[in-house]
Amino acid sequence: MGPGRPPARLGLCCCVLLLVLGGSGGLGSPGAPPRPRGEEVGGLWDRERYEAVKKHLGAVGALSKQYWRYLACKVWQEGCEEEEEEEQKSSLSSGWSLPLVGQDYLEILSAWFCSFGKCCETGDCRIINNITGLEADLGAQLHGQHLAKEVVVQAVQEFLQSPRPEKALVLSFHGWSGTGKNFVARMVASHLFRDGLKSKCVRLFISLFHFPHHKYVDSYKAQLWRQVSETLQLCRQSLFIFDEAEKLHSGLLDAIRPFMAHHGNKGQADHQRSIFLFLSNLGGNTINEVALDFWRAGRAREEISMEFLEQRLRLELQEPAENSYAHSHLLRENLIDFLVPFLPLEYHHVKLCARDAFVARGLPYTEATLDEVARMMVFVPKEEKLFSAQGCKSVPQRINYFLP
Repeated sequence: MGPGRPPARLGLCCCVLLLVLGGSGGLGSPGAPPRPRGEEVGGLWDRERYEAVKKHLGAVGALSKQYWRYLACKVWQEGCEEEEEEEQKSSLSSGWSLPLVGQDYLEILSAWFCSFGKCCETGDCRIINNITGLEADLGAQLHGQHLAKEVVVQAVQEFLQSPRPEKALVLSFHGWSGTGKNFVARMVASHLFRDGLKSKCVRLFISLFHFPHHKYVDSYKAQLWRQVSETLQLCRQSLFIFDEAEKLHSGLLDAIRPFMAHHGNKGQADHQRSIFLFLSNLGGNTINEVALDFWRAGRAREEISMEFLEQRLRLELQEPAENSYAHSHLLRENLIDFLVPFLPLEYHHVKLCARDAFVARGLPYTEATLDEVARMMVFVPKEEKLFSAQGCKSVPQRINYFLP
């Protein structure tokens, strides 16, 4: 290696050694089988185990050497071409082969190496599918949405665990602005893909931004179909988010219908590992009416069931109206798996959002400060003043008034 490069791969080799000894039931590992009675430490059983571990260490060491050289050459360019020629010559007589390592070790090393940057053409190595983290973060940061928490986590988890899903997972988020629809969509992206919304396997479409003029619908349809197709070909698992879905032309929804349709037992299609999220303000009034009726009856909002609210919501969306859902195939062909309702937020939910905003910016706060932020919001209906008209959408901007 050239001058200025770090010493030998001490840290990397130590990590690999721990992985091998821990993952393969190495000497002294918790997963190692009990020593047969009558066998001494220097007996046949120990020699075989020693030789097996020695082979694993040799193979993994050679693989880590290649990874280190690749990583080092990305930083230090001097001498890389000469090293590559020497590596090619030595590899012919090295005698080690990847099968010795085992698929588990290769996946662990690949995942570790890929965490530092791009390592594959498709981006699949950047998939993490951290459902545990998704559930924990939704529980801690999404306020007042017991239905959304339960449905999203359960639906995504079951879909990803299914060996052969019959169709793509399609979730449609409905509710007033500021109730958490975009927040949940971003959180799903960040917990399924290491790069979140920046992942090549995640596509975000905003209706009025990407498809602003209805007279160009035919052009938009071809463009949308091509972008979805290219993403599905690139990634074995994809996420598509459509914000302001109620403003999408029905022709655009019908254009992507084949990617969400049922395929039965015809085999695993490329687009069957895709998730579609539609974010819409449609149905917000129906959701709010149900929440208000429960409050007037003295019942807790947590008593609102998914079955009751989803049925009311589906009926409203199917009514003939000037919205894309009523005129598309999404509802008529039952392509949407779950209509996810987002309930209106109350005063104490706004205070929790304000607390999160202060914490995120590292600012001190008091209960009195949180109350001041909440009182700055507009609450409806006029008589009860129960629900925040903007949810928590403008809370981060409100705390600017309390900066020194």
